[in-house]
Formats: sequence, C-alpha cells, structure tokens
Amino acid sequence: MVRALLLILAALAAAPVAAAPADDFIVIAHRGASGERPEHTLAAYERAIDQGADYIEPDLVVTKDMHLVARHETELGGTTDVASREEFADRRRSKTIEGRLVSGWFAEDFTLAELRSLRARERLPGLRPANARFDGLYQIPTFEEVVALVQAKEAETGRPIGIYPELKHPTWLLQEEGIDTVDLLATALRKADLDDADDHVFVQVFEVGPLKRLDRLVETPLVLLIGPQGGPYDEPAMSWSEIMTPSGLAEVASYADGIGPYLGHVLSPDGAPTRLVADAQAAGLEVHAWTLRKENAFLPAALRRGDEEGATGDLGALAQMVRAAGADGVFTDDPALVLSALGR
Repeated sequence: MVRALLLILAALAAAPVAAAPADDFIVIAHRGASGERPEHTLAAYERAIDQGADYIEPDLVVTKDMHLVARHETELGGTTDVASREEFADRRRSKTIEGRLVSGWFAEDFTLAELRSLRARERLPGLRPANARFDGLYQIPTFEEVVALVQAKEAETGRPIGIYPELKHPTWLLQEEGIDTVDLLATALRKADLDDADDHVFVQVFEVGPLKRLDRLVETPLVLLIGPQGGPYDEPAMSWSEIMTPSGLAEVASYADGIGPYLGHVLSPDGAPTRLVADAQAAGLEVHAWTLRKENAFLPAALRRGDEEGATGDLGALAQMVRAAGADGVFTDDPALVLSALGR
C-alpha cells in the first residue's frame, strides 16, 4: 500500500498544479487556522481568513441562557481554563452524551457572562506547543461575533468569506437539556440575513433529523457529515455505509446539498480514490472531505517527515490527492499550507 501511495504522490509531483478559483475547490478552515492558534477563537478565524481560506468553520454549542457559542464540544475543560477557576469547581459533573460518558464542565450549564470570563487554551499542546503560547489570551466567541468578524473582513478584503457552522449534538441537547439549537441557528441565520441559498454559508450536522428541520426553516445549503464508522445518532437503524450507497446518497439529496465525509471514505489506504465522490456528485451532492492536518500524527506513513509526532509532514501532497479524487472541497487545520499546495 505504501508503494502504491508513493507512486501516486510521484505522479502528482510531476504534474503541474493549476490554480483553482475559490468557487471551484473550496478550502475550509477547520475551527479556524487551528494549526497555528487555539481553535475556535476569533484569532484563529481571522488568521485563516488572512491566509485566504474560502470558509471558516465554527462548531456551535449553546449556553444556559440560549446563546450559540463556538466550541468543538459542549465540554469546556479541554479547551479553556475552567478547571483552574475555583468559582466554577461545583459545576463539574458527568453526562452521558450520545452514549459516551463525559466528565467536566459543560457550556449549557453556564450563562454567556460566565463563559466570557473563561479564556481559551490549546487543545493539543503536546503536538502544537507553539499554539500554547497563546493560552489565556482569547475569549469564547459567540456566533454573532464570528459573523461580525467575517463581515468586517469582507469589507476589508473585498472578497466573499464563507461561514460553515456545525451544530454539535442537537438531538441530545433537545432531548436531555430541552434546548433547541436547530431553531436557535435558524433564527440567527435569518437575523444575519444568511438564510438564502446563494449566501456563502453551509450548515453541517452529523444527524439526519436536524438537517431535515433546517431544510424547512432556511434555504441555506446543508451538509450531512459522515463519520468513520457507526451512523447518525438520531437514526440508530441507519449506518454510514448504507448512507454512502447510491440509493442512500439519493435520499440524502432530498434534504441536503452535500456530504462531509471522513477522509478515509474518499481515499483508499493506498491513496486511490474510492467511488464515494463520483456517486455523491451523481446524486447532485457536493463533497467536502475532512480533515487535513500537517502533523505526522495525522498523516499516512508515506507522507510523514521525521520521527516526531508533532513534526510537519507532506500535507500538500495529501491536499492534491483529495482534489485529484474529485472532491469539491476540504477541511483543514492549516489553510495556508493547503492553499499553497493547490497553487492558490
């Protein structure tokens, strides 16, 4: 497999890489430029925009007083200083989230004012020690602040900048906490005038029911995220493998505009494209694969450079492989490296 991957990389290296316009193969800054700044901070989003990312991706959770804020998970201990804050020690608890026991501090147990007193920290300090230098500098941003940043940068740069929000655990939050984040996001999109089909917005969820509801509430393009294994939490009888068949993708096209598959569904272990992109596009769906990261720890063996897990490997070659597979876009923690590799 490694030999086959090396042959593919050699062929890509020999071929000229044509510049791709922003509306052709899109580069989505995964949690911002999270390879260079603590994720889901305004600093990470702005850096990604300045590097030329077509879209920035805020994951959205919710506060006790119904404000959408940008965090990868509802649990806050891994990405903020909440564990060191004595005034919040009694907020630590355990919850079973989509069948997984999680212990820590949860956004839905805090008001926005309380969350604003916290400061962001690097989630992967062992792999990204340079990012940890920024620990303690940034607040948790609200979705409204992310939109305001994008609008300000559009005015500054004169180019459209997309927003690609993901709703985290919407069914669980509705069932267990009584919080309807689908309605909150639809309301926020309408308020920001970002609910039309031609706006530079995609909304993504790992669940079917919330996307179907959003399809009735807004005209914004919708994307079904697809994990490595299992299936959507809100549809336990479904599996991702069934959804990725031609008939399953045709059903997805009835309520969504694209899929966001795990990278391993787009590229085989030897680096060759699978059928997924062609099948999805035949059903009228865009394909945005996730996630490209520069560190050796996240790369195939043939693309690693050196022995250190945190060292930078050949991310550019992987980006070229994803585009050569026919995908319409890619999520990355390192938009500058991916854009450079694509001739942008």
